[in-house]
Amino acid sequence: MSLLLFPLVPHGGYHGPGSTQRFFEGWYVRVTLPDRRQTFAFMYSIDDPIGGKPCSGGAVQILGADETYLCRTFPDVTTFWAWPQAFGLGQRRSRTATASGFLSPVEFNRSVAEGYQMTETWHQGQLYSPNGQSAQWEYQVQPVYRWGRPNRRQQSTAGWLSFLPIFEPGWQVLLAHGWATGWITWNQQRYEFNHAPLYVEKNWGGAFPQKWFWMQCNAFTEVPDLTLTAVGGRRKVLGWMESVGMVGVHYQGEFYEFVPWNATVQWEVHPWGYWHIWAESDRHRVDVIGTTDRPAVEVRVPTEQGLIFACRDTTHGQVQVTLREKSPERLLLEAKSSLAGLETGGTWEGPWRSP
Repeated sequence: MSLLLFPLVPHGGYHGPGSTQRFFEGWYVRVTLPDRRQTFAFMYSIDDPIGGKPCSGGAVQILGADETYLCRTFPDVTTFWAWPQAFGLGQRRSRTATASGFLSPVEFNRSVAEGYQMTETWHQGQLYSPNGQSAQWEYQVQPVYRWGRPNRRQQSTAGWLSFLPIFEPGWQVLLAHGWATGWITWNQQRYEFNHAPLYVEKNWGGAFPQKWFWMQCNAFTEVPDLTLTAVGGRRKVLGWMESVGMVGVHYQGEFYEFVPWNATVQWEVHPWGYWHIWAESDRHRVDVIGTTDRPAVEVRVPTEQGLIFACRDTTHGQVQVTLREKSPERLLLEAKSSLAGLETGGTWEGPWRSP
């Protein structure tokens, strides 16, 4: 059965701005360049897009080469556009009058002074900071894994309940693994790449969780087909708080999902430096350990008070993952990488152990 029959991942389209309540939507895109030992994490967001509110506006943050950081804001929400039924969005300051929506790459370069646009298969942008920092990028995307097995209907990362507006926030992996081909120029240094690992996810809602952790890697040198996403959070559901965790592994055309409704998920994560999550379903066991001795880089996330520094990241973390089948007992994969994305966010008072 062709993947073209199921081309869309759930929640790929834009969720706002149908309410006057506090609302944000954010997209995270990560391009890893294993041969250069570099990674670029692009964070796009729009806050209170209805306009006229204290938090209204858009932003682009990039955690770039050697974990240097760039942030640019776009206060005019009318310059933001997004497709409601598919993955496509952008925001820009234009040199000349242009129609809203996606532009051809040539027209974008001709008419846009600063901004970005992206779809499932094309990402493009340019940013210039008053302090002299700059970034430009153009690359094509070839999807490999979304969220679920290839050639099957794709899944909602948070399960069917994520279609109801009861979670704060919603979360969806749009592209667990893809290949990016093109270039990124970071502070006048150009990085060209062909088939570089790419990852895309998104959040939306009224606030981030009270606290959370996140681990992601799809740059395993010895196992190029492997992609890992693991996350835990303390979030609001129908007015009360719950702690949830999950692990998703795509490997050799299979999808191994460990979520609260089909597995036991446990973790021990420190405020910084150590992440350990393990889970067991009726058929499989997975164990993931992440570590770093690098100092954290702080990035901004949407909160009830707006876009503020409340998140600690590295794009050069160490991660090792082991996946086993239970019956018969056998090792399915064992892999490690030094180019993992590791994150903790929110308020921490010490190590967090699963309930």
